[in-house]
Amino acid sequence: MVKRSYEEFRKQRLEENKKRMEDLNLTKLAHSLKPASASPKPSPMKPPRTPRRNTELLPLRRSTRIVNNPAPVYKEVAVEFLERHRRVYYKRRDLSNRVYASDEARANAIDRAEELQSGLEEGFPSFVKPMLQSHTTGGFWLGLPVPFCRKNLPKRDETVCLVDEDGEEYNTVYLAQKTGLSGGWRGFSLAHKLVDGDALVFQLVKRTQFKVVV
Repeated sequence: MVKRSYEEFRKQRLEENKKRMEDLNLTKLAHSLKPASASPKPSPMKPPRTPRRNTELLPLRRSTRIVNNPAPVYKEVAVEFLERHRRVYYKRRDLSNRVYASDEARANAIDRAEELQSGLEEGFPSFVKPMLQSHTTGGFWLGLPVPFCRKNLPKRDETVCLVDEDGEEYNTVYLAQKTGLSGGWRGFSLAHKLVDGDALVFQLVKRTQFKVVV
């Protein structure tokens, strides 16, 4: 009895709800929304794939001169380079044959040179230059007195001629900034067998010419 009354009550409520929905036109609205919500979303369009071209591998263009030459072997070149440089060396000077003058011998040579200087013709500037190892067998570079060079010699590099007591001429290179004789002085020194302790008298007879008394 109770179960039947409940079923009747339920059917009555469903009929009432259906009637209300029809009155409000909700039934048609619900049916119209169903397919829209149920319809699947279209998948995004993918761009068409471009077919791959068959690529043909071509040989690199090279110069015929390079192609015909054998491939370089860098290891051998490096070894040869190192061996060649190992063979390059400077010949050592034999220092055992050097002659070093004593202080007494050096002083005597300077006294004799100054005596010779005092007897030279006046009007031509002169100076006495004692020889050291660096001037003869040690390096063949002759530095001249700076005040004398600044006053009497050219302001730029020039060729200076040295004339010995026999009239022999020797061309040397005068370096103005260093105030000394470079190229050519070695030949003069060897020709006159100059050694440490000698004293020379230089007399400037022309603008770029010295008379030298050994």
